[in-house]
Amino acid sequence: MISKSFTKYFQIPLYWLTLLVFFFLVSSLIPMLTGYFVSLLTSGTDKHEVFRIFGPNFPRLMSFLSSLAFSIALSLFLWSKILCPIGSISLAAKQVADGDFSVHVPNSKSLQAICELTDNFNRMVQELNSIESLRNDFVTTVSHEFKTPLAAIEGYATLLQDPSLSEADRNEYTRIIIDSTRQLTTMTGNILLLSRLEKQEIVTGRTMFSLDEQIRQAILLLEPLWEKKHLNLDIDLTACKFYGNCEMLQQVWINLLQNAIKFTPAGGMLSAKLVITGDKVRVSIRDTGVGMDDATMKRIFEKFYSRNSDPNEKGNGLGLSITKRIIDLMHGTIEVSSQVDEGSCFTVILPLEKA
Repeated sequence: MISKSFTKYFQIPLYWLTLLVFFFLVSSLIPMLTGYFVSLLTSGTDKHEVFRIFGPNFPRLMSFLSSLAFSIALSLFLWSKILCPIGSISLAAKQVADGDFSVHVPNSKSLQAICELTDNFNRMVQELNSIESLRNDFVTTVSHEFKTPLAAIEGYATLLQDPSLSEADRNEYTRIIIDSTRQLTTMTGNILLLSRLEKQEIVTGRTMFSLDEQIRQAILLLEPLWEKKHLNLDIDLTACKFYGNCEMLQQVWINLLQNAIKFTPAGGMLSAKLVITGDKVRVSIRDTGVGMDDATMKRIFEKFYSRNSDPNEKGNGLGLSITKRIIDLMHGTIEVSSQVDEGSCFTVILPLEKA
């Protein structure tokens, strides 16, 4: 933090310097003029002659001293209101460039433009500090997420070198290595996808397609997952032509459906509903799974946040982050409602656009 002592550090030298200059000039002029005036009086010069000499110059002298005092006052004003705050910002910018994002410039009582500059600078540093914190958290989390499957691959690959290993154990260890490799591949792909989406601002490759048919295809694609759990399906999809990026939206439905299937116990219900309201389309994916509490719902779209309670359920906490980013790019919104032990509902609202 840039303390007020910094401001004083900048103000005091100039303050004393200007005062010293002022007192030097005054202390030089007054004795000189006084001495000259006394010498004229003591030399026998007539008093009227003395006043005749000094009379015309006295207004000039007062004008000079007044101008000097005004210049000093103006310099002090400009220094305290403009130069000193800019100096504080300059020093703070240097600290930010050196990697210190905790810096804060106090908002002094200066001109409005300088105050706005200070506020904007502090907001910028605060954002940079948040980005730096997110980056550090991201690196830490990625390292942790990669460590687990890599450790599994290394451990079971070492065990496979044992010649006395039974065929059943060998097959089991090989399966675990393959699963861990797939987990790494999926995680890497999702990280790259999310990184690309976060840098993207405009959705390209938009076409007109059937949104309801796309959701049906996503449900059929995941048939092995919901068939394995014997889930009951409730599908109610209104016919809808949608103009957007087909591939990106397909990722949204797959992520939401996979999430619903993952947290729904065997024999539960999975429903998908599409309705058109005015110039918007609403798609709801509902399940009768384990549900979420308020704390989980607040973090559900965070990167690498996972609510897996079953160690057999694989996930890396990126699916819903990707989903949220895609929907944001399409100027839509996603809402979530949930009750613990009753299930969850994710509702995607997208604007309908013409081709």
